[in-house]
Amino acid sequence: MSKYERVAIYLQDKHSIPESMEFAKYAEKKEFEAIWQAESRLARVASVPMAAMAAVTNKIKLGSGVINNLVTVAPAVAATFSTMDQMAPGRFICGIGAWWEPLASKVGTPRTKPLKRMKEYVTVLKKLFNMETVTFDGEFVKVDGITLDIVHGDPDKAREVPIYIGATGMKMLELTGELCAQKLADGVVLNYMVSPDYNVTALKHLEIGAKRGGGSLDDIDRPQLIVCSMDHDREKALDAARELLTQYMGQQPHLMKASKMPQDILDKIHAELTWPATKEQIRKAMRHIPDDIVQRISASGTPDECYDRVQQWVDNGCTCPILYQLSDDVKLMIDTFAQK
Repeated sequence: MSKYERVAIYLQDKHSIPESMEFAKYAEKKEFEAIWQAESRLARVASVPMAAMAAVTNKIKLGSGVINNLVTVAPAVAATFSTMDQMAPGRFICGIGAWWEPLASKVGTPRTKPLKRMKEYVTVLKKLFNMETVTFDGEFVKVDGITLDIVHGDPDKAREVPIYIGATGMKMLELTGELCAQKLADGVVLNYMVSPDYNVTALKHLEIGAKRGGGSLDDIDRPQLIVCSMDHDREKALDAARELLTQYMGQQPHLMKASKMPQDILDKIHAELTWPATKEQIRKAMRHIPDDIVQRISASGTPDECYDRVQQWVDNGCTCPILYQLSDDVKLMIDTFAQK
């Protein structure tokens, strides 16, 4: 048995949806808690593969990791998850985030006042899941006397769809703590490409928010995305993580800040990259990231190294590792964390 009481897997868009369905069946067989499906960039929406994976499994939970609160109105998100809940009741988790720049502006939805937008959005979303009739006149969310229209099933029964907020910055973490304490959200999805030391600071700010909302840190579930670049070839594993880190350091400023990457390295990376970066630029820029930084903000290396390294995030407050395997051998990672 694994020493990890809870463990989940993170899937992005590298694999086909049929492959993801097979991974979901295998992870369920190995008693993983959940599959979290990315909805990053403009690559793949989360809801379609989540529904596909639910169709071939029986109990594993499916979370969006994370959808954004900019391009789809809250009632539409509520209707989407309510629909999926009819398919696999009690198994879907709505993970939602504030997205990032410059992508948000490039699609015509600039990321303005993210804290206020998140609070309004989550408040309305939770009320809709609770089958309330909602009127809300916010700055970003405006609805007038709406409720989820349930034709099939009990129209009065609350939808069992927990809300998890993808938070990286300290102010968003405080808001998440406050909303969890107020029972408007159920947990936080802590980000990846941060060191275990980041968690110590993050939990302090979650607690500040929880106390502000009349609760405590214990009110907040804290699963965390963790890059797990695992391969029997150690150098191959480190290079896979190095390439991913280079791409994200060049494109997502909030992760750049949270990772505490040394400025001189960031300057060298940014000198090589445009947005969006080409594969050639990423390969050229990644040489600037040394092994020690790769291992500081990811669990990379041999199976044994990765297995032991994840414990450091757990020791610092992560309640459920959500493991993102970079190599093609996803089953190797599942086996490593299931059978130790």
